[in-house]
Amino acid sequence: MTCPICRKPADTRYRPFCSKRCADVDLGKWFSGDYAVPSADPEDVEAAIEAVDQEPQKPH
Repeated sequence: MTCPICRKPADTRYRPFCSKRCADVDLGKWFSGDYAVPSADPEDVEAAIEAVDQEPQKPH
């Protein structure tokens, strides 16, 4: 198995990555939305916005 980031052999400590650095690069891609699956259905976005708008506000 090779690292999906740099293609070096995977290290069992960081599997499927070769190092902590490559694992962190991958995590950063998740956080930035690079791996997000876009939705072409506008109803999904509208329903999510409506659900958030209808939630009771909690006092801070």
